[in-house]
Amino acid sequence: MKDYALHDPLWLLALLLLPLLIWIRGRRGAPVLIVPFAAAWHRPSLIPTSRWPATLAMSGLVLLIIALARPQQVEDKREVKQQGYDLMLAIDLSGSMLAEDYERDGERINRLQAIKPVIQAFINRRTSDRIGLVVFAGRAYTLAPLTFDHDWLARQIARLKIGMNGFEDGTAIGDGLGVALTRLEQAGREEGNKRKGAFVVLLTDGANNRGLLTPDQATDIAKSRGVPVYTIGVGREGLVLMPAFDDNGNKVGYSRRLSDLDEGTLIRIANETNAKFFRAMDSDTIEKTFNAIDQAKKIEFQAKSYLLTTELFHWFAIPGGVLLFLGALFALPPQLPFRKKTVAAVYDRRDGARRAPLQEGAKP
Repeated sequence: MKDYALHDPLWLLALLLLPLLIWIRGRRGAPVLIVPFAAAWHRPSLIPTSRWPATLAMSGLVLLIIALARPQQVEDKREVKQQGYDLMLAIDLSGSMLAEDYERDGERINRLQAIKPVIQAFINRRTSDRIGLVVFAGRAYTLAPLTFDHDWLARQIARLKIGMNGFEDGTAIGDGLGVALTRLEQAGREEGNKRKGAFVVLLTDGANNRGLLTPDQATDIAKSRGVPVYTIGVGREGLVLMPAFDDNGNKVGYSRRLSDLDEGTLIRIANETNAKFFRAMDSDTIEKTFNAIDQAKKIEFQAKSYLLTTELFHWFAIPGGVLLFLGALFALPPQLPFRKKTVAAVYDRRDGARRAPLQEGAKP
């Protein structure tokens, strides 16, 4: 949608002075210094022959005043609105996520590698949602705040690795959920104490054994704010293969460790916040998670609108300056040689009667 506007419309008040200028110039003998050579426009010898200088100068002044008002072409002035959710993903990066109890293309992969397609699906398929990311192990921190910039968010997902940024090992589920809930606090998106259109998706493979908040305390906070917490349990039950590494980070073998997923806690978090629990070992985990979230009510966001403006100043300033210059040129005394040549070139296209006044003051 295109529209037109004036950035400085007060300059148009100067147009009110032009009738006054014309009236003053209509009175013979009144000296006016507003416009150069204005006195010559109404010389008695020129009035019968041409009013071009005054006409050109006044037209130029009108265009210059309009140019000073800065006319603009405005595109897409309407504010853009869209529907979607605020989603915070809370991802477990504890050492147990290295357990290789999944396969892809016949090769063993660890739990983090297995859940990355789930995370990527949230980014790729939920284009109208604002998505943020919290990661946790022995403590929790925000890797990405809520954002519509899913390309940037995908780059942050690609950085995910076990032990990143010197995390102390452990599983602080309560802290991870608590930080995610804090990131959902935003004025204008709440009704009473309830947060509208906001969700947390918690992915973990273990039981809470670190942190300041317990899972029950974090769940109570989510309940009080009306934020559903969808939980996804990662990993298989029983003994799982855990890789061993040397001091240089090279894999040197495997050991067997008992999986410690606290499925009961994850189910309780989901149930008490009116959400659902899923196991990442299910082939349709992604679809089930999306279907559950899509049952919630969407909210309307006031997305950032881009106001594109095109300056039209030069379309008025350039012809206005040219007309004003021509008006001043035609108002010069006819005795000046270059004035005679210039004006004669213009009048040469007209009939011979019009050229007669140009001979005034010329040498015989």
